[in-house]
Amino acid sequence: QVQLVESGGGLVQAGGSLRLSCAASGRTFSSYAMGWFRQAPGKEREFVAAISWSGGSTYYADSVKGRFTISRDNAKNTVYLQMNSLKPEDTAVYYCAEGAGSLMDEYDYWGQGTQVTVSS
Repeated sequence: QVQLVESGGGLVQAGGSLRLSCAASGRTFSSYAMGWFRQAPGKEREFVAAISWSGGSTYYADSVKGRFTISRDNAKNTVYLQMNSLKPEDTAVYYCAEGAGSLMDEYDYWGQGTQVTVSS
């Protein structure tokens, strides 16, 4: 059974940075693409970023392009989301998931989420 555990969330001031981590277990991590989504209070879950199994291809939502970077370390079974120049509108619960694309239906396994709060 695939397990995904996010960490690294917290409270940060606008303009600050955070790095989220997602540790995977249960099957061959390096064989699967991964993604990050987020859900703000009262809003639908939305796509943030995705990365191919090798790490050679990445894809971002327009709202985070140029500020966030997704990466992975297959030796550590971990995917990361480096978030810079954070804005209050980035406040949300961030989820990692196994799959590919920008739609939730394209992802099979999800973590429990980690809260990111950006104060103005």
